[in-house]
Amino acid sequence: MKIACKVTTALAFGLFCQFGVLSTARSQTAAYPAHPVKVIVPVAAGGPSDVVARLLAQKLSASLGQNFYIDNQPGAGQNIGIGKAARAPADGYTLVVVSSSYTVNPSLYAKVPYDPHKDFSAVSLIGVSPNILLTTPSLPVANVQELVSLVKAHPGKYSYAHSGIGTTPQLAGVLFNLSQGLDLVGIPYNGSGPAVQSVMAGHAAIAFAALTPAVALVNAGKVRALAVTTAKRSTALPDVPTLKEAGLSNQESDTMTGILVPSGTPAAVIDLLNLEVTKALSDPEVKSQLTTLGMDIVGSSPAEFESRIKAELSRWSSVIRQAHLSAE
Repeated sequence: MKIACKVTTALAFGLFCQFGVLSTARSQTAAYPAHPVKVIVPVAAGGPSDVVARLLAQKLSASLGQNFYIDNQPGAGQNIGIGKAARAPADGYTLVVVSSSYTVNPSLYAKVPYDPHKDFSAVSLIGVSPNILLTTPSLPVANVQELVSLVKAHPGKYSYAHSGIGTTPQLAGVLFNLSQGLDLVGIPYNGSGPAVQSVMAGHAAIAFAALTPAVALVNAGKVRALAVTTAKRSTALPDVPTLKEAGLSNQESDTMTGILVPSGTPAAVIDLLNLEVTKALSDPEVKSQLTTLGMDIVGSSPAEFESRIKAELSRWSSVIRQAHLSAE
């Protein structure tokens, strides 16, 4: 009888603990969100990250019954906005939409106003946008190997346009230089659009750029696409090979877009946000608009996004260190 009592007591305690935790988690999400939620976007309005944030904010507002509003905080290579998000209360009422700058800046700047290892928790990787290697049609190369040979045969002659210091198109060019022993000089432009336009106009013979502003010009024959920098081909330009297919290994790079919250945000709130974000990403309207932006939609778990962040921090730190790059 005593044994039975002990078993019953232990079972009751276990059930109490189990359902107590579930009850706490449910109570945290049942009351959330109780008022509007700020979504910090660390770039100016109108850019790809801003468009993505506004699409998702609209869907989250509809599904969760509170206004998810955009707060653009541009400047300092996204450091200003990310820094403000890092100092926000960890209550689920501040989200931040980040790009690859989040993982690049800690190595590129002498000091950043956040610690990517401690200050944030991942919600979801929204998607990734390929970069592309372009040339002017007049450049006498038809593939990546011919471009490498041409640059090596004319040291000091060629440069490449890119979308700005610390962007993944710039770093894709740096990685290309390092791996092939080239001396291409990077020329920064104010975004991938102007970089692509410079190639079309003949001001630059080569460019590493985001895919989106290049697609129409590639299809029109105004610029030549030699390769995309992702592990698989882009659905927007299915005939363009990857760098690996072109004979260059370990050259993958893209621009990620994801959502973070301040570290310490309740796990139940993160799980709810992840559920709603991934649900929104499956919406046909959202999928169509993000695909138009040149984004490959992911919709990851928080753990998967954390793993991606750690891998990118290590990868870009190595590239930046080898190339002696600095934004200062």
